[in-house]
Amino acid sequence: MSFFDQVLGGLVGKLGSPEQKGSLLDLAVNVVKDHPGGLSGMVQQFQASGLADQVKSWVGTGQNQTVTADQVGNALGSQNIQKFGQKLGISPQIVSAGLAALLPVIIDHLTPKGQVEPGIDLQAALKTVRTKLTA
Repeated sequence: MSFFDQVLGGLVGKLGSPEQKGSLLDLAVNVVKDHPGGLSGMVQQFQASGLADQVKSWVGTGQNQTVTADQVGNALGSQNIQKFGQKLGISPQIVSAGLAALLPVIIDHLTPKGQVEPGIDLQAALKTVRTKLTA
């Protein structure tokens, strides 16, 4: 079982194909990459959504706190989650649960020094994270 499958946990059986798992990872990477303000903007949005402690743990060097699918849906907006699900052919609940599992890991990997680094080459860093997750 790959690290990616471990991160997704119980969702693996709900995703019909390896392509859907890959699409979910691509989605999570793109949600960070395309977020207004990049990684900093995403961190700020999650903090503003009442998830400051969780985000602090993802950026920090300690254990990552979990978030629920509902919390991610609230932070990113239910319309966005709906749109992502339609695009991937996956239910919005699975999209939210997948992002709840993947975003803490991705943000953790993007902040190895315990802070959001200014001027980070986000595209290159996300490519590295994707490679690590699927290895």
